Amino acid sequence: MIAADWSMFGLGALVGLIAGAVFFAGLALGLRLALRSTRTTSVLLLSSALRIAALLGAGWLVAQHGATALAGFALAFVAMRFASVAIARRPVELKDA
Repeated sequence: MIAADWSMFGLGALVGLIAGAVFFAGLALGLRLALRSTRTTSVLLLSSALRIAALLGAGWLVAQHGATALAGFALAFVAMRFASVAIARRPVELKDA
């Protein structure tokens, strides 16, 4: 049986949750800024480049600690993605005028 280093898995998961939260918060901010801007494409390209670079950097740093940490990072990022989509799909309550 293969032994797993659960502390490294937990560290990777923690970093994955933080990276996912920052990634999807940056996505929301980038979309908000793009919708208010006259240069929509430039804003979206810059936003995506920054988010991708930050995510790759975090993933690379976690991968230096081993495959178990990287697995925790990936699973936590995907879990944060599902949570972000669920939050974004909530119905918006309209106030009566």
